[in-house]
Amino acid sequence: MPFGRRRNRIDRSLRERGVPPEPQHRPREEADTTGPWDEADAPEDRIARVDLGSLRLPAVPGTELRVDVNAQQKVVGATLRAGDSLLQVSAFAAPRAAGIWDSVREDLARSAAGQGGALREVDGPFGPELAGHVLAAPPPQPGQTAPAQPVRRAARFLGVDGPRWFLRGMISGPAAESPEAAAQLEEAFRQIVVVRGADPMPVREQLPLTLPPQAAAQVAAQQAARKRAAGGPPAPGPA
Repeated sequence: MPFGRRRNRIDRSLRERGVPPEPQHRPREEADTTGPWDEADAPEDRIARVDLGSLRLPAVPGTELRVDVNAQQKVVGATLRAGDSLLQVSAFAAPRAAGIWDSVREDLARSAAGQGGALREVDGPFGPELAGHVLAAPPPQPGQTAPAQPVRRAARFLGVDGPRWFLRGMISGPAAESPEAAAQLEEAFRQIVVVRGADPMPVREQLPLTLPPQAAAQVAAQQAARKRAAGGPPAPGPA
């Protein structure tokens, strides 16, 4: 990520709290902040976004949003699909006046190598990123009993440091190897708005995700239907 873009976001966060920013060696430019956005910097662009609490994800034509929900109806992940390509996004707490993407890149590359993958640092549209391949388990197939063997999968890891937050994206599928295929998901990543909130959080802890009320009601209904089909007790309704 260009240095100026990160400093712009962090400096604004510091100014709002009465902390003077560090001296700059070059003038900051408005063009530096081009997204992803902090809630305080988000433009009035009339782009429809799905509110997941700490993340507002753009409703980009031609993409499909999938959220992963556990048994407690807690959102644990969000993925945008464009054809056979995926963009998985997560936001994490970061220090007040410094970014963590440099150290996260090192950890990701080391972890991938330890699991038989390989990631190298390259320059991308958001600054430094990681590209290469990782080993991942394929989704289970109907009737499958034994765990599937991990397969090699092309991947790119994007990272953007903001004021007290860090946004990570992982692109997989054809978009991880083709700039043309990646353009749509890169634009979606650029349009994300991060809502950090004021609560103190440990560095690198994932920011909480929530479902919109209508979607939460649909998930609850689906889970209740599955329990009824399995012969289990119905889910409790509202008091």
